[in-house]
Amino acid sequence: MGIMALWYRSADRIGEKMRFFKMRAEPELAQEKQSQSSEDALLVASLADDIMTREQAMNVPAFAACVNKITEAISTIPFKLYRTDADGRLEEIKDDRRVQLLNEDTGDTLDGVQFKRAIARDYLLGKGGYAYVNRYGSEIKSIHYVQESEISFVYDVDPIFKDYDILVRGSSYKPFEFLKILRNTQDGMCGRSIISENSEVISVTYNSLKYEKNLVKTGGNKKGFIKAANKLRQEAIDALKEAWRRLYQNNTENVVVLNNGLEFQEASNTSVEMQLNENKRTNAEEICKLFGMPTAMVNGSATEQDRADFVQFALNPILKEFECALNRDLLLEKEKGTYFFAADTSELTKGDIEKRYKAYETASRNGFLQIDEIRRKENYPPLGLDFVRLGLQDVLFDPETRQFYTPNTNETGGIGKMNLKGGEESED
Repeated sequence: MGIMALWYRSADRIGEKMRFFKMRAEPELAQEKQSQSSEDALLVASLADDIMTREQAMNVPAFAACVNKITEAISTIPFKLYRTDADGRLEEIKDDRRVQLLNEDTGDTLDGVQFKRAIARDYLLGKGGYAYVNRYGSEIKSIHYVQESEISFVYDVDPIFKDYDILVRGSSYKPFEFLKILRNTQDGMCGRSIISENSEVISVTYNSLKYEKNLVKTGGNKKGFIKAANKLRQEAIDALKEAWRRLYQNNTENVVVLNNGLEFQEASNTSVEMQLNENKRTNAEEICKLFGMPTAMVNGSATEQDRADFVQFALNPILKEFECALNRDLLLEKEKGTYFFAADTSELTKGDIEKRYKAYETASRNGFLQIDEIRRKENYPPLGLDFVRLGLQDVLFDPETRQFYTPNTNETGGIGKMNLKGGEESED
């Protein structure tokens, strides 16, 4: 019995040691990472059908127009830094180094406009927009754009405790050293481009353009066949082929003489040939859908509503990704929750300002919104007038102090101290 007890005790100790070693070993196992390089991605892509490259996709006019309009718009949008105090009041921080880096001088070869344009293009066309954040202590000295094609990863295979390092030409960096703006990411490491998600749609449009190009290049070469009453010798066949080739190579020769009972019979046009223009229009509309872009923004017939839809559906999702990335990667830990970056789209929505202000006027007049609530929506600092309008045009009420204020007489009084007629104090 004593021997068995001793054996169980020893087994328990061994088990404890095994658990200890297992716990010590698990972090080492977690450090085992797989490498994903740009070459690997290209190899995978080359094995798939209808994989489009950035260059091919940008040869599609509608695709290029969408990319250019979106990236140009984003490049001109300033990002501002705000701070909220303990009372919830909003203040714009204008003298912060980070604001200058984002909008003016990045400290790199690119200025703020070029930087945002490059990041936005890689966001749409590659695996994401990346920029090295050059820190000196808690201060950010400069921001350096890095082409997404130069970025590769060494990543942890654990699907829960995900971890990775960023590789740039053999040099390793931690994720917090980079600003990362990713589209449809599932791992926080890299995103998915519009091209990779919609290769077939873009490929159809691209191949349609190639088909049209070949028609133009060959002078509108008609497909068909030549009927002969008798069998032709090979010399006659070769001569006929050469004459036909010269005819459709923009040569000066524009006639082929058919003799010996030869007759040309044109083949019927395909549906693509007969509906080429219609196909182009349909393909352009499909491309615009990929970006959330109103078609009118591409063909030049945009209305005020189209421009508003462009901001809402094409730009805002990207701008939100920018804002989240900036708040995550450029703010100090102690600043998070109090400071935040926000895109200023007021210049793009000028045409909508009148409608918006009329809506604010209606809301204010009917008591739905107060002045400081409206100013907060427009990212303006509050006036400090936390009053509730009572429907009397010249009387305001502070619900915290329960004080009335009459702007036209500059009089203040509490409940029971003012009447509704003229702001006079009552005897009560």
